[in-house]
Amino acid sequence: MTVSALTRPGERDRPIVKLGEIDWVFGVFLCLIAGAGALMMFSIAGSSWEPWAWNHLSRFGLCFLLMIVLAMVDLRVWSMMAYPIYGFGMLLLVAVEVAGDTRMGAQRWLEIGPFSFQPSEIMKIGIVLALARFYHGISADNARLSWWLLVPAAMIGAPVLLVAHQPDLGTAMLIALTGGAIMVLAGLSWKVIGVLVGGAAAAIPPFVLFVMHEYQRKRVLTFLDPESDPSGSGYHIMQSKIALGSGGFFGKGYGLGSQSQLNFLPEKQTDFIFATLAEEFGFLGCISVLALYAAVIFMALRIASISHSHFGRLAAAGVTATFALYVLINGAMVMGLAPVVGVPMPLLSYGGTVMLTVMIGFGLVQSVRVHRYTEVTGGKGALI
Repeated sequence: MTVSALTRPGERDRPIVKLGEIDWVFGVFLCLIAGAGALMMFSIAGSSWEPWAWNHLSRFGLCFLLMIVLAMVDLRVWSMMAYPIYGFGMLLLVAVEVAGDTRMGAQRWLEIGPFSFQPSEIMKIGIVLALARFYHGISADNARLSWWLLVPAAMIGAPVLLVAHQPDLGTAMLIALTGGAIMVLAGLSWKVIGVLVGGAAAAIPPFVLFVMHEYQRKRVLTFLDPESDPSGSGYHIMQSKIALGSGGFFGKGYGLGSQSQLNFLPEKQTDFIFATLAEEFGFLGCISVLALYAAVIFMALRIASISHSHFGRLAAAGVTATFALYVLINGAMVMGLAPVVGVPMPLLSYGGTVMLTVMIGFGLVQSVRVHRYTEVTGGKGALI
C-alpha cells in the first residue's frame, strides 16, 4: 500500500508524507541521463570538467532540487496558475517581437538586466497547463468534436505563429506537436485527426516554397540531399553520419572519438552529442541511453494514468509528450532522418534553458504523482 493509502486525507499535506510520495526511481533515471551527458562532455573537452561537464552537473543539481520543490505544489495551485502562466508567456513572446535581442539573425531573446532568456521556453510549459485546464472544464463530447475545438486550436496557433516568426522553427514545431498530442489524448475525434493530418501534409510543399526563410528552405533541401554540399550546408549531417557509422557496435572507446575529439563534428556538446555518444560507445551505448529515455517516458505516462483528476492526467501526459518529442526529433536529426532544427537531446545535451524547462515539467509530473488523489474542481473531462 502507498503512503497516501495509509494516511488520512489531512495528513497527506504534511511535507514528510509528500516527500515519500515522490517517485525517486524516476529521479534516479533522470540522474543517469544527465550523468551520461556529463561523461560525454568530460570526454570531448579533453578529459576536463571545463567548460561543459561541471556546469552541466551543477545546473542539473539545482534543477533537480527545483523539481522536488515543485512536486510539493498542490495540483489545484497548478490548475489555478495555468491560464496566468500561458498569458504571461504570450506577453513575453509579444515583447520579443517589439524589443527582443537579435542573435545570429534570430530575434528570440529578452534581456532583463544581466539575465537573458527565451520566452518560448516558458510557452512549452504554459501550453501544457493551459490546454490541460481547458479540457478539464469541458465534456468528453465537446472534446471529441464541437465548435469548442476552435479555442484550443487558437491557443496553440497563437504562440506557434509568434515563435515561428522569430524565427525558431524547432520550438514552434515542438509547441504545435505537444498541443496536438494533448488534443488527441483529450479524446479528439479520429475524423478531425485525419482531416488535420491530411491538411498538414498538403500544406508542407507550399510552406517550404513560399513561407520558410531561405536558410530554413536550404536545411530542408540539404536533408533531402546532404551530399550535394558536403562542405557547406550538408556538413553537419555528413559529419554526424560519419560519427554514427564509425562507432560500430561497441564504439571506439571513451575519449577516442576522432570526429568529436578533432572537432570535425559541429555542436558536439549540444545538438549532436548523441552522435558523439555513438562514436565512442557504439550501437550498444546508444541503445542503453535510449532505454533510459524509454523508461522515463513509461514512468511519466504511468504517473499520468493514476491521477484522479483529468487536469493531472493531461498535464503529466503533455509534459511527457514534449520530452518524447525532444528525443524523437533530435535522434532523427542526428541520424539524417529529419532536417537540422536545433532541438537538443534533453538532459544529455549541454544547455541550461532547455534543462530548466524539462525539469520544471517533471516537477509538474511529480506533483501529479504526489497529489494523485486530489480532486481538481470544475472538471467534466473523461478518462484518457
